[in-house]
Amino acid sequence: MFQKTIERKVGVRGRGVHTGQDVTVRIGPGEENSGIIFRRTDLLGQPILRPDIAAVGDLVRCTTVASGDVRIHTVEHLLSAIAGLAIDNITIEIDGEEPPVLDGSAKEYANLLQQAGIVEQGGERREFVLTQPLCISEGKRTIIAVPHDGLRITCTSADDRDLHTQHLSIDITPENYFSQIAPARTFTIYEDIEPLLKMGKIRGGSLDSAIVIKGDKILSKEPLRFRDEFVRHKILDLIGDLTLLGMPLRAHVIAVRPGHAFNARFVRELRTRMEEHRSVGRPPSLENAPKGLDICQILNLIPHRYPFLLVDRVLEAGDGRLLALKNVSINEPFFQGHFPGRPVFPGVLQIEAMAQAAGIMMLRQADMAGKLAFLMSCDRVKFRRVVGPGDQLLIEAKLLQQRAKKIALVECACRANGQAASSAELLFTIADDRID
Repeated sequence: MFQKTIERKVGVRGRGVHTGQDVTVRIGPGEENSGIIFRRTDLLGQPILRPDIAAVGDLVRCTTVASGDVRIHTVEHLLSAIAGLAIDNITIEIDGEEPPVLDGSAKEYANLLQQAGIVEQGGERREFVLTQPLCISEGKRTIIAVPHDGLRITCTSADDRDLHTQHLSIDITPENYFSQIAPARTFTIYEDIEPLLKMGKIRGGSLDSAIVIKGDKILSKEPLRFRDEFVRHKILDLIGDLTLLGMPLRAHVIAVRPGHAFNARFVRELRTRMEEHRSVGRPPSLENAPKGLDICQILNLIPHRYPFLLVDRVLEAGDGRLLALKNVSINEPFFQGHFPGRPVFPGVLQIEAMAQAAGIMMLRQADMAGKLAFLMSCDRVKFRRVVGPGDQLLIEAKLLQQRAKKIALVECACRANGQAASSAELLFTIADDRID
């Protein structure tokens, strides 16, 4: 199965349901392996945001992604349309804090994406294949995931008074999503409106973009689109929130009373499982890495030598992706001073190890003989745990963007003993093997 993007740029303008501000969204093609990228065109430098569970902010009646002071609210409907139609790589330019709510469903976004033309790319699609059951529970809420060939969602939706309990089980394919899930509109309980307004929410809400439940009555500008429209919208939201995992999920998800905050908790558990088993449902190892590189092949690709060579082996190498290994030994010369009595693998050397792994990935490409990959900048650098002697550092590099084989943006991460250790986005320039 190959990755997909859209063929041409499309756009729409409308009002955000929570901010009440008019905003324009322009959706365009994305390069292979780039994923979903938001760009705030109204801010200086047009900063980029990526929907990821590590970047989640406000989860009250919406899903927010944030990086520092830059944030985008209520991304779930747009993300749901992208994921529901099996689109992997896409760029979203937005000139405000919140995409338009439109009619309260994902129907108009799905129509836009269809009009833009969904096309296959050359890269193979990566999925997280769940191999063991996973369950989280909190009060009356429960989400269970079990292995399944594809994505199937079984959902029960109910309010606190159990007046509008609905149930649906459906296989999520682009065809089913477009006709059975995307048109389902958001809804709220009448008694919740005033508290939400006091919180600064739903300032752009109206019966044009939501269904209101008042007792046993349904307030809406049009008849219900489905008899069970509420549970279908809960599934719509869950599909959008699942994009925070970073790759498509293959599992049967059984959700009882899901909501954005609870969905995010579920995705965090999935991310932990994914870090343990990666995208193929098993830990990376030398035995299942026929496309790896030994140390002699590594030395032929990059110029680094003792004591600065920080990649011992490449376990997996594919199009735009590489998984490498660094064994951390007490014999490393820097441990004499960092720190005496408490040896710690320096964070800057973790960045260097990621940079070397990324360089190997890029220099394996055709027409790269006689080239060097020079590190230009580091962004979104995070250190999450101490790495020391005896640890085995797994380094993953993923190509996000590349221009004319001269400039490349690479997303990297290190794990030690199955736990996240560090991560960064690295920008490279690729030049001839000489100094002018």
